[in-house]
Amino acid sequence: MERVGLSERETIEAVERVHLTQLAAGERTSIQGFEIEPGATVPEHSHHHEQTGFVYEGELTFLVGGERSDPREVVVGPGESFTIPGDEPHAAVNRGDGVVRGVDIFAPARPDPDWAE
Repeated sequence: MERVGLSERETIEAVERVHLTQLAAGERTSIQGFEIEPGATVPEHSHHHEQTGFVYEGELTFLVGGERSDPREVVVGPGESFTIPGDEPHAAVNRGDGVVRGVDIFAPARPDPDWAE
């Protein structure tokens, strides 16, 4: 068993005002923490990993489905979780006044992500 403390990990600014912290990573899953400042946007992207997450502070608006299809908005607030299938284009924006904080879990594991992907 491996135990990982938040203070033991480096937090990076993946895109402007979007901070990600790679936490524990096993053979099949990995977890990261995120903080998204007001007005910040995670640009549209996709990855082969299934992504599940939980928002514990703030409200995050996801734009799912991609620009080429009919994108839809899904708002996830405090105490709510979400699932994004692998390879589904998605983006996220913090339209609120406060920081959005939460965690993402990826399967298969994403232990050393290329934050630019």
